[in-house]
Amino acid sequence: MKLVRLGTILQSINAQFGRRTVLGFSSYSTTTTKTATWDLQTSKWRGSMYGLYRRISPIGDPKVSIVPLLDQWVEEGRPVEKEQLQVFVKELRSYRRFTHALEVSMWMTDRRYFELKAADAAIRLDLIAKVKGIKHAENYFSNIPMKLLGLEVYTALLNCYSYAKSVEKAEDLMQKMRDLGLARTTLAYNCMLKLYYCAGNYEKLDSLMHEMKEKNISYDKYTFGTRLSAYATALDIEGIDKTVKMMESDPSVALDWSTYATAANGYAGVGHMDKALAMLKKSEGLIFGEKFGRAYEFLLTQYAKYGKKDEVLRIWELFKGRVKVYNKGYLSVIPSLLKFDDLETAEKIFEEWESKNLQYDFRILNFLVDAYCSKGLLQKAEALINRGKLKGGKPHVKTWYYMAKGYLQNNQTQKAVEAMKEVLAIYRTPSKWKPSAESLAACLDYLKDEDDMEGAENFIKLLSDKEIIPVDLQDRLLKNVQNEKSNLDTLRELYSDSSLGNEAVSESDDDSSDLIEEK
Repeated sequence: MKLVRLGTILQSINAQFGRRTVLGFSSYSTTTTKTATWDLQTSKWRGSMYGLYRRISPIGDPKVSIVPLLDQWVEEGRPVEKEQLQVFVKELRSYRRFTHALEVSMWMTDRRYFELKAADAAIRLDLIAKVKGIKHAENYFSNIPMKLLGLEVYTALLNCYSYAKSVEKAEDLMQKMRDLGLARTTLAYNCMLKLYYCAGNYEKLDSLMHEMKEKNISYDKYTFGTRLSAYATALDIEGIDKTVKMMESDPSVALDWSTYATAANGYAGVGHMDKALAMLKKSEGLIFGEKFGRAYEFLLTQYAKYGKKDEVLRIWELFKGRVKVYNKGYLSVIPSLLKFDDLETAEKIFEEWESKNLQYDFRILNFLVDAYCSKGLLQKAEALINRGKLKGGKPHVKTWYYMAKGYLQNNQTQKAVEAMKEVLAIYRTPSKWKPSAESLAACLDYLKDEDDMEGAENFIKLLSDKEIIPVDLQDRLLKNVQNEKSNLDTLRELYSDSSLGNEAVSESDDDSSDLIEEK
């Protein structure tokens, strides 16, 4: 069962290691990420290193190094301050730009010779694990000076093991931390709770929470969130009830909207919709301030999931009235309305988005393209794409894929093949999403029927080059084309247990939003 996506426990522990949480708290900083983000927009930043952040922000490709930009900044005689570089690292991490965050972290000490503190080492350890893998992180840990090996660094390594689902190594390290007297924070126990939750070892969650109670280590919203998620996965309604009562009766726990959101999903998963809706109301009651757009985005999608169109419209009006809505808000509301087949309202909101003159994000347009193609309104979809291009937008890989599917459904196979070629031309690896086996097979069958062997060979080679199919499948598909065998059977046979055809990855899951615009 899919649990809460925004602010979930599956992401929250990593968020505490310098990445954004719902409350913007960073365990390795005396300030909040929220404050750091605001500092980026002050006149102080604009006059010193804000310009540097503006230079590195648009470079979203992790394969393109930002070190030359950092070096150029120094060559121009501009100032560099460690505190501001640390904010850069946190900002880049909050957008999952781990490679670039690691580059800034290394440059900070290797090129500028700023002293490495324990907090810097902890963050760097986490970045190395994400960018290079757990082995490199372990090697880095073994070379950290003894004077820095304290609570922060050990907890960072524990989090790395939790992230990598290395249960045995995490348990060994946790025991070492107990022996050294370092297992005394809620964060360390949350790392283990998350690990056991992901591994399905739910029986160990209660024993860990009991240990926390014996040591007077307080629970927090992530502790309760993990337990709620586990009970929800196990469809244990009594467990959910018990945990909700515990967290509400604990005055030391600063509950927020995401905790109740987790409970709502748990109740919904076991069919208790009345309780789920009650939790959403409580969640809504804890949304305040200008930085809670994500909370409204979550509520929009959840009310749509629960079939409450009136609530979707109500939350949308509330959202617009209280918070400045950026692209992610529209990425939430338009598909939510399309779940009710309300194309008319979705179109109105799309026009409203265009009138805001935000960065033109084709993923928003894609929802309507998909809807039009599903209804056979191909000319309307084509016109919308052209309109987006005229406004400076760049078609997304899904744009052409939806068109390809639409053409196939309406027996315009030649156009489908051309659209699929556009898909493959801009497809980037690695990707969570791949075209479906059915659409690929239909395109290959068309090329085969047209006796376009060269076109079929090029198509298959491109699939292999883009890592959509493995190399060994390339020869099998070529033989199929030559011997007039079914390509679909081969694709289904080899990928019945794989991610090929994974069309469940949503538009909003793609990491292509502009960093500055989405603040």
